Amino acid sequence: MNTKHALLLCSGLALFTACGPGKTTDENAAEQNTKDTVRNVSLADVPKSPDFPGATLTLNNVTASPAGNDSVRLKFDFGVSNYELKAQTGDADNKMCANSKEGQHIHFILDNAPYKALYEPTHEEVVAKNSEHYLLTFLSRSYHESLKNKEAAVLTHFRVDENGKFQKLDEPKETMLFYSRPKGDYLGNDTTNLLLDFYPWNAQLGSDYSVKAVVTNNTTGATGTFTLNEWKPMFIKNLGAGQCSVTISLVDKNGQPVSGTNTTITRNITLANKEPM
Repeated sequence: MNTKHALLLCSGLALFTACGPGKTTDENAAEQNTKDTVRNVSLADVPKSPDFPGATLTLNNVTASPAGNDSVRLKFDFGVSNYELKAQTGDADNKMCANSKEGQHIHFILDNAPYKALYEPTHEEVVAKNSEHYLLTFLSRSYHESLKNKEAAVLTHFRVDENGKFQKLDEPKETMLFYSRPKGDYLGNDTTNLLLDFYPWNAQLGSDYSVKAVVTNNTTGATGTFTLNEWKPMFIKNLGAGQCSVTISLVDKNGQPVSGTNTTITRNITLANKEPM
């Protein structure tokens, strides 16, 4: 073999090795981009939001009516003071995250299921007879960030007995954690800053408790694990398009999961750069 042929063979082998067996240069670039995404998933502070001193939410009344042999329809009537439902929060245009065009609202979280946004201070929900529930409600800015003053939230522990009667139970004393955002589908610019927001109850974050958040893009493998020692909203950044999941857990000062009801929650979300999702 002459020198020219040897050089050509070595060049071909080098190219084959760089691209990998059966892979194009574009495919290798895609793999590298995925690895970069895995490294770059991060959390960032949310710019300070307007405060609403004196904003108050109350649960004024709950009425029950039949909704079949085994279910009842509960009607919840709330009171809202010093806060305007349906108004756009003052900095909504500059927040650079998903915002409700319908404005400020109430987050209604029953048994840590995905919240329902209430733009009127009433809501109806069908539940089974002989069942027990935890309901967290709080006032939300138009871009879904919770008001974190205690007067702006209500936790209601209740049961519906075998006859369909609503019974309010004592307010829980145990520590709990409720999931709020992110939620649902995100498209285009709304994928840049994903609001991570939650609501601890009877648990002050800091020396005794923290929230562990695991954020994963199940499509690309991008992931990040974060320990939050302060109760404040954060932006999830660089997660990338795909089917994703967020898990939040209440942990003690040793980093161990806190046992009990409503202490670990996983929510699935979808991110897409453009339609279709």
